[in-house]
Amino acid sequence: MASIASVVKRTLVLALTANTVQQTVAAQATTHKLPGQLTYFGERPSYSPDGKRIAFMGKSFGDAFEVDLETRDIKLLTEAPNAGFLRVQFLPDGNYFLIGARTFKDIESTRDADEEMWILKPGEKAPVALNHKIWEGVAISYAQNRISWANNHANYPDDIAEGQTIVYVADIVYGDDGTPALANKTEVFREDGPDCQPEPQDFRNNDTELVYTCYTDTDHPTGGDASGGTVQGINLETGEATTYRKVLGEYNEVEGIFPGGQYTLVESTRDNWQANNGSRAIDLWRLNLQEPNSTDFVRLTYFGDVHGAKAGNPVVSPDGRSIAFAEGRLSDAAGVGRGILVLSLDDFAY
Repeated sequence: MASIASVVKRTLVLALTANTVQQTVAAQATTHKLPGQLTYFGERPSYSPDGKRIAFMGKSFGDAFEVDLETRDIKLLTEAPNAGFLRVQFLPDGNYFLIGARTFKDIESTRDADEEMWILKPGEKAPVALNHKIWEGVAISYAQNRISWANNHANYPDDIAEGQTIVYVADIVYGDDGTPALANKTEVFREDGPDCQPEPQDFRNNDTELVYTCYTDTDHPTGGDASGGTVQGINLETGEATTYRKVLGEYNEVEGIFPGGQYTLVESTRDNWQANNGSRAIDLWRLNLQEPNSTDFVRLTYFGDVHGAKAGNPVVSPDGRSIAFAEGRLSDAAGVGRGILVLSLDDFAY
């Protein structure tokens, strides 16, 4: 556990109870700024291309919302009846990319097998299906309507072998009538077996590289000789793979990338005393992607200094000056949040 002296030297961070009421605070380095509470509900934030709005999920298997960063006005995006969505993100053209199932069965099977991709245009109530399933999240290019995603046996049992995960890239195009569709679908790579289950996160280097998380042991994410997650990259032109961070006993899941692609955010259990119990006691770190096995790894949040608290699913603003993320509890399922916070990186002491 962090010493009293080290905690006192840190600025306050928020921790929520089950009813999302702030109960405890911990101190973060005095040279850092206090994260600001943007909303008191929600998870999985995503900045708009102009940086003026943030889209977010109200809850897992729920509706998508958008908050104006100047007025703090919140509006509902998914007004039409639906089975609930898990993610909402912006495309470069300003449309919304949603991940959700057509019907809800139960949490586990719906999330693992039935999630699909959807496009929602601003001002419209009902999203349009791309008629393709997806496992977990999506990587979206900042320069063009290009995406990358993964599929597994649960998504397509007749086409993908059990234990196998395939990563694809494709473009989102629009027909003459404006209907969105996937085009130029290409397989990037596939993994067989439990040693790596890849989830694409971001493009970098002018869309020539895909950064992704390699899940290595989802049943025991921390402790011992397990890691649970490693930060990887693959060159889309040559197929050359790069390991950016892989540390035994340390869970690392790559998240939002910084403008220019030199740095990325990572959810990590490094230096988190609560990770000793095998839970994903994560805080947010900044990782330098300029070289393999990078040791330039800087902690940005200290939610883990508060018993039972964590920070997750961070994204970087288009100007690189702030990050938005969700606060949560260790008892929450992956991705569940209890409010959106924004942390300024101006004058941040790296």
